[in-house]
Amino acid sequence: MIEYNFIQDEDVDIILNDILESYGYDFTEYSKASIKRRINRLFTLDRFMSFAEFRYRLKSDPDYMHRFIEQVTVTVTEMFRDPQFYKVLREQVLPTLGTYPFIRIWHAGCSTGEEVYSMAILLKEANLYHKALLYATDLNPEVLEKARMGIFPLSQMKQYSENYIQSGGTKDFSQYYTANYDKAKFDEELSRKMIFSTHNLVSDRSFNEFQLILCRNVLIYFDKDLQVKVFNLFEQSLDNLGYLALGSKETIRFSSLTSRFKQLDNEKIWRKIA
Repeated sequence: MIEYNFIQDEDVDIILNDILESYGYDFTEYSKASIKRRINRLFTLDRFMSFAEFRYRLKSDPDYMHRFIEQVTVTVTEMFRDPQFYKVLREQVLPTLGTYPFIRIWHAGCSTGEEVYSMAILLKEANLYHKALLYATDLNPEVLEKARMGIFPLSQMKQYSENYIQSGGTKDFSQYYTANYDKAKFDEELSRKMIFSTHNLVSDRSFNEFQLILCRNVLIYFDKDLQVKVFNLFEQSLDNLGYLALGSKETIRFSSLTSRFKQLDNEKIWRKIA
């Protein structure tokens, strides 16, 4: 039986520094326990016999580096995830955004795009989509390509439809997609105002001013210092009175920015007040 030598803490540091130097991706401030667990999973999955072999492959093979990014970045998502959250967006946030002449929304860490399409549906139903732009960014170019296509497993549609109804949706959810074998392709009209682009929350700067930023269940994988850095990026990118939406286990409550934001009834949505 083959025994694999698992990656140790010092090995993780070496790999992350190699990746930063060779490719410009900075994972050094990600939660060490989380990224170590994912690296070890990849190391075992691809049956490397030694750390040296793994390190050499990462440094010398850009295609394998793409696989590394795909495996260590988080891609778990679903449409209308946490329906109550979307209900608050629908009832409290969009009516306010509707008073703006133009609406820019940033989905940071959008993964395969299910939440971006959810937002497009909300905007359509609020008759706001015509004056909105949805910027969808992620570090991982592979998941962005999936998001751009708007094709999801048909097997997920029952759950997504239930989420949609619980979020306050009143239409037939199936009107938004076309079923084709085991896939559901969402109406291209929904993606007409979407802009997909790679963006690294760790190293890239603000690129626009937004009325709403959503970054849900991404920051839990960052260490505290990196979370502060990303919160500052979001604060710089938000319009005055703009909204910031976070995941179920994320909060700015204990950050230095707390005094500049006010929580809505749903504690995962904050409004910039200063």
